[in-house]
Amino acid sequence: MEYVYFEGKFVPEEEAKISIKTNSFHYGTAIFEGIRAYYDKETDKMFALFFKEHYERLFKNMKVLNMQIEESIEDLVEITKELIRKNNVKSDIYIRPIVYFADTAIGPKLLDYTAKIAIYLYPLGDYIDIDKGTKAIVSSWTRLHDNMIPPRLKVAGAYVNSALAKTEAIQAGADEAIVLNKNGFVSEGSAENIFIVRDGTLITPPVSDDILEGITRWAVIQIAKDKGYPVVERSISRTELYIADEVFFCGTGAQVSPVVEIDKRVIGNGKPGPITKDIQKTYFDAVRGKIEKYKHWVEEI
Repeated sequence: MEYVYFEGKFVPEEEAKISIKTNSFHYGTAIFEGIRAYYDKETDKMFALFFKEHYERLFKNMKVLNMQIEESIEDLVEITKELIRKNNVKSDIYIRPIVYFADTAIGPKLLDYTAKIAIYLYPLGDYIDIDKGTKAIVSSWTRLHDNMIPPRLKVAGAYVNSALAKTEAIQAGADEAIVLNKNGFVSEGSAENIFIVRDGTLITPPVSDDILEGITRWAVIQIAKDKGYPVVERSISRTELYIADEVFFCGTGAQVSPVVEIDKRVIGNGKPGPITKDIQKTYFDAVRGKIEKYKHWVEEI
């Protein structure tokens, strides 16, 4: 990807540099998003997924950190489309906008600094396994809570918590971590929302259980309801994971990814479950603009 958007201009990637003195680099006070665009080989078209919704969330998150930038939500949607065009993309991609305090100043505060935005692209297929299923562990690390570093924010510093949990999982021979909140209830994966299925009902933690308010989570709920599956948002105990019929992660990166083992306990029959696969198939058709009902989720580039 030759070009990036950096502090108000499209520039070659090698020209997009920040100083080692940059304030947010030291204190983790950067807000970012993860956005996808999908390439459909049959039609030779790119489909931008939830561009406006992701930038709306970015602006809500920025508000908590007292950040303002020159670009509007509408500006950023168009800038991102132009960035894809300039790079002549012909593959599925991940888009990373990041807003940071660009000042070369010392001091952990959220006042009297200037925020800037950078956006870059890179090719990305499946972030975690979406076919045979993922093996997970319940992490010994506790999810941050709203009165510490709010998990609803995609703030850079908060992802140390995710990195600790994910690393623990990998070192234990698993693929992914599931983290519990301060009350001992299931929160989410290291960087994904989570659903369990019991007796045909989808259950997912509520936003009050210290989760990211996921856009893919919202889409999965819509798909499930449209298919007639009951959906319940409530707290989930750890042992419910073990006795669930199905478990899956979801997120912009994870998409819809089945979980087949947790803490060395087989989930269901050890294979991706039928409800997970049903929702997964519909989701992948929707993000490539193949389902009329969900075409408003995507925008052709």
